[in-house]
Amino acid sequence: MIDKITINRNKKARETGGCWIDVRSCNANIGIVFRSNWKAIPVILLNIVAFFGRVTPAWAQDASPVGRSQIVHSFPLTKFYDTPDPLPPGKPGELIRSMEFDQYDLPVDVLAVRILYHSRSAKGEDVAASGVVLYPDKKASSGGWPIIAWAHDLNGVARACAPSLARNLRSGSFLTMYVRLGYVVVATDYVGLGTRYRNAFADMPSNASDVIYSVPAARAAVPQLASRWIAMGTDEGGTAVLGVAELEYQLKDPNYLGSITISRLTDLQDVYDSSGNLSYKSPLLLAYGVQSIFPQFQAADVLSPKAVPFYNQIGESCEEGRAASEPSAAEMLKPDWKSNQFVRDYFERNRIGVKPSPAPLLVVRTQADADSAPGKKVISRLCSQGDRVQLETYPESDPGSLIGDSVRDQIRWIEGVFSGRAVRNDCAPAH
Repeated sequence: MIDKITINRNKKARETGGCWIDVRSCNANIGIVFRSNWKAIPVILLNIVAFFGRVTPAWAQDASPVGRSQIVHSFPLTKFYDTPDPLPPGKPGELIRSMEFDQYDLPVDVLAVRILYHSRSAKGEDVAASGVVLYPDKKASSGGWPIIAWAHDLNGVARACAPSLARNLRSGSFLTMYVRLGYVVVATDYVGLGTRYRNAFADMPSNASDVIYSVPAARAAVPQLASRWIAMGTDEGGTAVLGVAELEYQLKDPNYLGSITISRLTDLQDVYDSSGNLSYKSPLLLAYGVQSIFPQFQAADVLSPKAVPFYNQIGESCEEGRAASEPSAAEMLKPDWKSNQFVRDYFERNRIGVKPSPAPLLVVRTQADADSAPGKKVISRLCSQGDRVQLETYPESDPGSLIGDSVRDQIRWIEGVFSGRAVRNDCAPAH
């Protein structure tokens, strides 16, 4: 428990308050105009580029060279992220340690606390996850601040890939918007990003567990948090929060109110069915994730001889630079890789919508995603099992515009579930 948070008020001032926020070191530029009433829906202008403005996931793209501007905007790993081996036992969500941190590129009225907490691996083992809690620098109203559990997209499996090591938290301006509307945001790094454990990459159950258990850890680290919470994520984080919904079908936490996914809803297998759209790293990350879940899996059984040297380095660095000699994604895989039983089992455990959600879902998507066969399949699956799904579809062709233009719908839905109002269900009655 942090008894008192002290922030250095003499650090370089930023443009905050009821005006324009321009965090130049962020990969997203978000302008927000707030009304004086924090409970009102603000007039929001968002111009999100680069980081949010991509159609394919970061790990699936051809990477560009890493420049100095990217390097200096990351923090080094510190002892805060280290844990004893073996880890002293703890319940899922139990806080291991927390630390105030005032060096993020955030407005001075948004406070940050790093957390380290107990989570569970895919095999139920006690592991540690890291993350960060963002909350307003003011007294909470009666009942405490409601919680948004944020699930980030993926950009690698190395410890240095943790968003809490980035000065802008990779989505800091977007998350700041919600903090300034009176919510607390707890953003997990996922196990193995930050902490010393092996990351499970795109494994939905593993990432969902980290999101769920970050909530009680945040309550232990920061006072005045409410009991009720929602989950929200973009890209692969959107898949993770649907995994939260599925796990909550078993956990039955009455304080979990629903999930928002701002992403292309696609089964992981469908992502890899078209290797022509993937970067050379995609097969490496897939093999890494499969081996995290199934230790007996041998990466060389699916990766080509060209790929093995790259695979041996994938967990060492989060840099995205590439050399001209690197092969294509297709060249990284053996012809019969899809027949590997461990790969097939990994794909099967990452199918979306295999268990009903106990709380409503908001799905924000582009028109192209809505028209795609993989997207239609997932929505049909969700509706067929009785989920309450509100669909918001936009004509944009990229997720960057989608995030900005859907903010009003996000806020309305969030306010609705926290106030107890019924939200719209767009699943056909026949389902």
